[in-house]
Amino acid sequence: MTSRARGLLVVAMAVLAAACAGPRPEGPIATLPHGGGVYKVGQPYQINGAWYYPREQPDYDETGIASWYGSPFYGQQTANGEIYDANALTAAHRTLPMPVNVRVTNLENGRSLVVRVNDRGPYARGRIIDVSAHAAKLLGFYENGTAKVRVTFLSRAELPGGGVPDETPPAIARALPAAPTKRVQMAALDPVAGTAVQPPPAAAAMPAPDPSPSPASLDAEPTGHVTQLPVPAVTHIYVQAGAFSIYENARRLRDRLASAGNLMISAIDRNGRRLYRVRVGPFDDVNAADAALAKLLGLGNGDAKIVVDQ
Repeated sequence: MTSRARGLLVVAMAVLAAACAGPRPEGPIATLPHGGGVYKVGQPYQINGAWYYPREQPDYDETGIASWYGSPFYGQQTANGEIYDANALTAAHRTLPMPVNVRVTNLENGRSLVVRVNDRGPYARGRIIDVSAHAAKLLGFYENGTAKVRVTFLSRAELPGGGVPDETPPAIARALPAAPTKRVQMAALDPVAGTAVQPPPAAAAMPAPDPSPSPASLDAEPTGHVTQLPVPAVTHIYVQAGAFSIYENARRLRDRLASAGNLMISAIDRNGRRLYRVRVGPFDDVNAADAALAKLLGLGNGDAKIVVDQ
């Protein structure tokens, strides 16, 4: 180990020890060694029995529950080779490329902030994104620990050395463990012979984002500027077991998971396509949604997730 490497290791250990000893001061800490970092998509990987499939997602726009992570990871290397700094405006996501900029909007208070995704997680199944401790404070949910949020992809982020890559080098794209070797077969299920199933009336879709202020007028890079957006009048938490373009497939899933109780099918038109969602809820409490999610996962429904609707 070189003397420089030993010095960096000593600094990192000192910072970690200080973090464990007491409250961390506000603002950046200059003694942290900053890694280079690369642009990475990565291949599918498995955590706690669940497979995740990183990919380019320029149209990513989802709702769910956010959490935050701090001191145990402070000073450690992130999934794309940068150094985690709890006082920076960063985040962890399971499948988005890294680094990219996303807008996180707290649907409970309207606070909206741009963060840089440079790590993998969260691996608690009921969470959609993990933000840094500083970002959680700015978004107003640091004390509570979680919040109902909307996460929207904005752009690829600059690398620490400057510049935004146009494509993912193959060696970097293969940096995560390989996908399962067996080929996945996918096909729509045929309707049951002799039955005539009518789809239910469409449920109200979640309204489009408020056009004022327009996205062009908002920050596209992590600046620490918090934008105050309109607070939705009502938001509810649902646990979604699956979504299908064919109603009969949704009905079959609902029937298979009947022991979970109170599953319903609701329809939504998205991008000119009607989807039938199998869900349970609404819940106003995250703990109740977590319990419902655990029940669906226990029944073998590995695609179940928590979503937030207005």
